[in-house]
Amino acid sequence: MDFNPLDLILHLDVYLDMLVTNYGTWVYAILFLVIFCETGLVVMPFLPGDSLLFIAGAVAAGGAMDPLLLAGLLMLAAILGDSTNYLIGRTAGEKLFSNPNSKIFRRDYLQQTHDFYDKHGGKTVTLARFLPIIRTFAPFVAGVGKMNYLRFFGFSVLGTVLWVGGLVTLGYFFGNVPFIKQNLSLLVVGIILLSLLPMIISLVRSKLNQRASKAQPR
Repeated sequence: MDFNPLDLILHLDVYLDMLVTNYGTWVYAILFLVIFCETGLVVMPFLPGDSLLFIAGAVAAGGAMDPLLLAGLLMLAAILGDSTNYLIGRTAGEKLFSNPNSKIFRRDYLQQTHDFYDKHGGKTVTLARFLPIIRTFAPFVAGVGKMNYLRFFGFSVLGTVLWVGGLVTLGYFFGNVPFIKQNLSLLVVGIILLSLLPMIISLVRSKLNQRASKAQPR
């Protein structure tokens, strides 16, 4: 059977139910690993964190998982991931992005996160939790910039509680509402598009500003 990433994202509830059936309590470890990798490894920005948290909450509402244990473990995974990513940025820094043609360490993603930091400051670590790709690069950039670790950690914990706690809770209470359950694929697409929207708007504005500056007479 061929692996289809799009099918996985659109039918996360089905795949997560299969994981619970096949692996039992090991599903907690699998989800922990996914969230840790998305937040902690700068090469893993495309994992479906937002939709996964919502779907995990919905599955927990069906009795397959303990919602409090689930939320607690995933918060821990996100906090540890952030701190790992911060450490990588602080020690390896820009060396990882020295090759402008790298397909893994893409400088455009790094630049987008730098721009986000310039606009929002330290609270970027909190805000970035809700922005795919940027949430993976934000801790790394904080490490590169040598942000005070305790300050970084405080923003990280706040963002984690809001992100994991909020989405798992929404999934738990609304994921099994009949209308939502019947249109879960559309909802997953909506969550992805909504989470990407601020980044798309920021990118478009940046491109327009660049064009405007180039068009100005010198």
